[in-house]
Amino acid sequence: MDTLFTSVLGTTESAMTAVTADGFMWCTIASIVLGLAVACIYMYKHNYSKNFVITLALLPVIVQMVILLVNGNLGAGVAVMGVFNLVRFRSIAGTAKDIGSVFLAMAIGLATGMGYIGVAVLLALVVGIFNVIYVTTPFGSEKGGRKTLKVTIPEDLEFEGMFDEILGQYTSNYQLASVQTSNMGSLYQLEYSVTMKESGLEKKMIDELRCLNGNLKISLGLAPMSKEVL
Repeated sequence: MDTLFTSVLGTTESAMTAVTADGFMWCTIASIVLGLAVACIYMYKHNYSKNFVITLALLPVIVQMVILLVNGNLGAGVAVMGVFNLVRFRSIAGTAKDIGSVFLAMAIGLATGMGYIGVAVLLALVVGIFNVIYVTTPFGSEKGGRKTLKVTIPEDLEFEGMFDEILGQYTSNYQLASVQTSNMGSLYQLEYSVTMKESGLEKKMIDELRCLNGNLKISLGLAPMSKEVL
């Protein structure tokens, strides 16, 4: 265990002056391999782009070089702040998982840049294992499928509370999200955010709604994905 938390560069007070060819090689190899591991962790059951995955794979070795080129504790502190501020220069804010993966890659680069290869491997391993556990289990998932219900009604129909009884019967939660006109103002479209009590009740609910809205158009589908933020 002592070896795991020992820097292969010997001292971190002035990293670049103490680095050897063998130490630099091992740190670089570890950064490349662990960067690939971070990219694989990010891609597991997640939508991704090739450019972002390549960036994640290369980020640890880039951060490692930044740390190796810094001499002294003061310079290391400034470098750490500058490296982590790189996140703000991304053109797109990204999802919570994007930002988390960027920080993981940078943390690994910081560890390998200071020679703590064992710590970097341990970090990647722990995060990878728990990522698989959290993604494959219901942890954090919304209970019940949230869907969007759109009901078209004639302009002369008083819709306030008209569908509450039906929605209360078939859904565990519902909320009127928006009201908009269509067909030159002769029709209204009500948009509800609903959570069905159980699957298989959609047809019954729509049939009962049709009796109240004059058999006009009704649609029920998956709710649009909300933007994930930290």
